[in-house]
Amino acid sequence: MRLSLFSRYTCFALCILIFIVSLFYLHHVEGMWILTLIFGALTLLGCHDVLQKPHAICRNYPVIGRIRFLIEFIRPELRQYLLEEDNAEVPFSRTQRSLVYRRAKNEMGEKPFGTLLDVYQTGYECIGHSMQPVPVADPESFRITIGGPDCTQPYSASVFNISAMSFGALSANAIRALNLGAAMGDFYHDTGEGSISRYHREHKGDLVWELGSGYFGCRTATGQFDPEAFSRQAKDPQVKMIEIKLSQGAKPGHGGILPAKKVDAEIAATRGVPQGVDCISPASHSAFNTPLEMMSFIAKLRELSGGKPVGFKLCIGHPWEFVAIVKAMLETGITPDFVVVDGKEGGTGAAPLELSNYMGMPLREGLLFVHNTLVGAGLRDKVKVGASGKMISAFDIASVMTLGADWVNSARGFMFAVGCIQSQSCHTNRCPTGVATQDPLRQKALVVPSKAERVYHFHQNTVKALAEMLAAAGVSRPEDLTSHHMLRRITATEIKVFADIYYYLQPGDLLKKQIDSEFYARMWRMASSRSFDAQAIRLVG
Repeated sequence: MRLSLFSRYTCFALCILIFIVSLFYLHHVEGMWILTLIFGALTLLGCHDVLQKPHAICRNYPVIGRIRFLIEFIRPELRQYLLEEDNAEVPFSRTQRSLVYRRAKNEMGEKPFGTLLDVYQTGYECIGHSMQPVPVADPESFRITIGGPDCTQPYSASVFNISAMSFGALSANAIRALNLGAAMGDFYHDTGEGSISRYHREHKGDLVWELGSGYFGCRTATGQFDPEAFSRQAKDPQVKMIEIKLSQGAKPGHGGILPAKKVDAEIAATRGVPQGVDCISPASHSAFNTPLEMMSFIAKLRELSGGKPVGFKLCIGHPWEFVAIVKAMLETGITPDFVVVDGKEGGTGAAPLELSNYMGMPLREGLLFVHNTLVGAGLRDKVKVGASGKMISAFDIASVMTLGADWVNSARGFMFAVGCIQSQSCHTNRCPTGVATQDPLRQKALVVPSKAERVYHFHQNTVKALAEMLAAAGVSRPEDLTSHHMLRRITATEIKVFADIYYYLQPGDLLKKQIDSEFYARMWRMASSRSFDAQAIRLVG
């Protein structure tokens, strides 16, 4: 027992001893006061540790117990810079981040001495190359026209764009850099649900206005949708499309969160909310309650915006709910101009851990389901489909295009381009690079012109790499990619193309009396255009 006490208090006792000895020599040795000050402070800290009650470790191991908290505090940085494997995705690997940094700096992306990936590991994916590669197409021509039959102002979008990130979650300088980069590269910048700030408008880059359940930028005093306020902003020529956010990958089924410490006067004015109070979006929209009402709301927004493309973003949860929306499209004759499928692997800001880890469908499965359902209902030619969720490379873009995506959005990729180092402190207002903070001094470190150049180069070099991949695969354009081009290792001895792995509906299959897929047939029977409520759905079969 005495030995245990000795080992527990050794460090504390040494601090006391050195402090006493330094006091004795304080006036005899030059500079001794520094040692006295240091060990005097450690002695006081040890006394505090012994007397305090919240932390048992410090009470049992005064002074030295603090080392645990120090190591725990710097553990993420130690892991990221010293211990992390190059291909360990937590959430983005060092290899992935380095790729973005090099392309953003317009540096060469070649790598010597072969791949570091284990190509024999189950799950490894690749694109098959052609024995007759075609000439590399002009990447600037990789654009998709978005706008259905009821849209009078269709928009030509790049196949690679900036995904939804709000002013408030990101700093003013980050928004400026992203929008200037988008303007330079002729691609769009999604505002996120935090509305359109003055920083979005400075450089006139194309905007997609995301309309969340909080209706920021077009809300009444009680938080309801305000048609007049919406129309004023939506008709601005800089706004190219309207995106209704039903849910997002980081926290599906949960409203957006902006901590009170980030809600300053400017953000409060932009969003139309009280300053210094947590800004939490409702989990669902108040402007509609059923799929049929949602279609009416889409038609209303299209009219109020002057005929601009209107669509919605969602992370797939209950599959029958999306089928219910599709049934409402057929019943009303109203179709959205686009659907953006967000994967649960997405997320740039704060979210409850359980929702981030265990709620929502991953991107690929959600994307294929949306694509299949629209095809099966005979609506795919009227509705374009975008994809977002951990998209940073040309291979990422190509892989989801083989599953049905028309274009891709990236959030964290463009955050890396403006300087994010994945410190994962976005919600603390202490972002070390000035990207995700409202601290004026911190965000001053982010120099807009140089970071905008990096945003531009990241986009250009990624789309250029996509063009080169397509040419090697024997196709000229992204829309020519099919599920026969993409391969995945199934076992140690077997590789299959996506066409043999996934089930694909044919046009109009869901409208037939019988289809081969029991899953899609069951979802079709379960869905009702008159309700999202699972209790009201006709659970047949």
